[in-house]
Amino acid sequence: MKIISELWESRDLVVQFMLRDITIRYAQAVMGFAWALVMPLLIVGAGLIFRVVLSTLSNSPIEGSSVAALAAKAVPWAFFSGGLTQATQSLLAHSNLIGKVYFPRESIPVASVFSQAPDLVVSLIVVLIVLPIVGVPLHAATLWGVLMLVLLITFTIGWALILSCANLFFRDIKYILQVALNFGVFATPVFFEPQMLGKKGAAIMLGLPLSPFIEAMDVAVVRGKSLLEPLVLNSPKGPVAVWEPWMLAYAATLAIGLLCAGLLIFRRASGRFAEMA
Repeated sequence: MKIISELWESRDLVVQFMLRDITIRYAQAVMGFAWALVMPLLIVGAGLIFRVVLSTLSNSPIEGSSVAALAAKAVPWAFFSGGLTQATQSLLAHSNLIGKVYFPRESIPVASVFSQAPDLVVSLIVVLIVLPIVGVPLHAATLWGVLMLVLLITFTIGWALILSCANLFFRDIKYILQVALNFGVFATPVFFEPQMLGKKGAAIMLGLPLSPFIEAMDVAVVRGKSLLEPLVLNSPKGPVAVWEPWMLAYAATLAIGLLCAGLLIFRRASGRFAEMA
């Protein structure tokens, strides 16, 4: 596609925008890159409190694998949440450039998503250190997690293109996004494990667009299972399928399809960016 080729030719510009976003974010931060751990730690902390309440009510102990699953699933959610928050307001943040000189406008939200890469890398390193400590060994299947993170980045860029464009035309999009993200963490398998909800509840949760990217981190990284094989877990409500091979194809289709849709929508609307900025 012409859009992708233009972005590739402007990759140095994307890098410069990305470095600018990273510098601005951490320039006056006392903790510096340590802030990369704040969001995952908050998610894990809230999840542990939630699990403690559930385990107390059900009189069942919290296992190390449960803590590891929380940590592993907090990483993709934190990246998705942070990337979308930054990218949605990225065009307005660079409004002084829009209309003055030609460059692929897509490079701005794309760079905003990639600016979350340091946070993602730091969080992943911490998770890989924590897993053996809580008794979860690393497996060859962990590499599936890398593939799912690549698909997640693609999926996030697709949303970033659409929402950054929409926020330029409708300035309240950023507020709607924050509400959606605040409640979305409860709809995806971050705090809740799918088997807690029974067959029907798990099917609904895992059918949501972001769920396969998150659940795959538990299945591949924590449980060491291949994503090409189904995984059924026992629960008080009976056996529940928490992973099916079609979910891998579903995630890939969503990521690629949304990226293509985002590029097309963004490019068609870009002609009006100068007047809206």
